[in-house]
Amino acid sequence: MQAMRQRGFTLIELMVTLTILAVLASVALPLSQIAATRNREEQLRQALWQMRSSIDAYKQAVDDGRVNKSLEDTGYPPELKTLVEGVKDLKDPSGKKIYFMRRIPRDPFCDCPSKSDAETWGLRSYASPADAPADGRDVYDVYTLSNGVGLNGIPYRNW
Repeated sequence: MQAMRQRGFTLIELMVTLTILAVLASVALPLSQIAATRNREEQLRQALWQMRSSIDAYKQAVDDGRVNKSLEDTGYPPELKTLVEGVKDLKDPSGKKIYFMRRIPRDPFCDCPSKSDAETWGLRSYASPADAPADGRDVYDVYTLSNGVGLNGIPYRNW
């Protein structure tokens, strides 16, 4: 009569399996962090492109005589919310507004829930130099306030 053999895993088999799983998890974690950073970088790229295109469209509307401009104005919007709230179209007899953006995107690298979407961005006026951006009477450009460096090695502020 043969002795009944118990079925199951030995302690060594379980330890080897757990070790393999730990090695796989330690390899997957950095890859998922890079994927999350890459996703936030893409959101930043799209937000900057959208806002800069809207600022340029506003300037073009001023140059075309569709938006009221005084002699002291540069032709750029006075603040970001102007792009969302719209401005009266001087060439439209019914007085309709021109809208340049539906909403101001939020900076994906700003971990500041108490700030509004517009407050998450750094603003550069037309009068400020490119190497030392500062806000002023208008919005010539926008940039992120993040001090981080992108996966491409360029600081986010310089994007």
